[in-house]
Amino acid sequence: MAPAFTIGAMIETLGEAFALARKSGVEAKTFLDVINNALYKSPIYQNYGTLIADERFDPPGFRLRLGLKDIRLALAVADGAEVPMPIASLLHDQMLAALANGGGELDWSAFARLAADRAGLARTL
Repeated sequence: MAPAFTIGAMIETLGEAFALARKSGVEAKTFLDVINNALYKSPIYQNYGTLIADERFDPPGFRLRLGLKDIRLALAVADGAEVPMPIASLLHDQMLAALANGGGELDWSAFARLAADRAGLARTL
């Protein structure tokens, strides 16, 4: 549950960062190259960054519906331990919105495109 939380938080921040980059005239692939080569030499960033940049959420590696279940579990444990987790609450809401819009069977990184939608960016799907 903790790994799902940290990966989910990374997906959210990547979605927001990609939306900002694109709105600022920077191509998603260019921004991804900076992330992968200058900041985070990590297979997780490379994998999810590529999925988000390419908006390639099908076939899923890990379904959004399952990611939401894991975030719900993390929030339940946090509630029982009286640990506030505002980022986990945000992830819950973002994933629930993506699920409500038909994304339940897509890769869980699909909720990152909500940031692009809110920024008024057209989808490339």
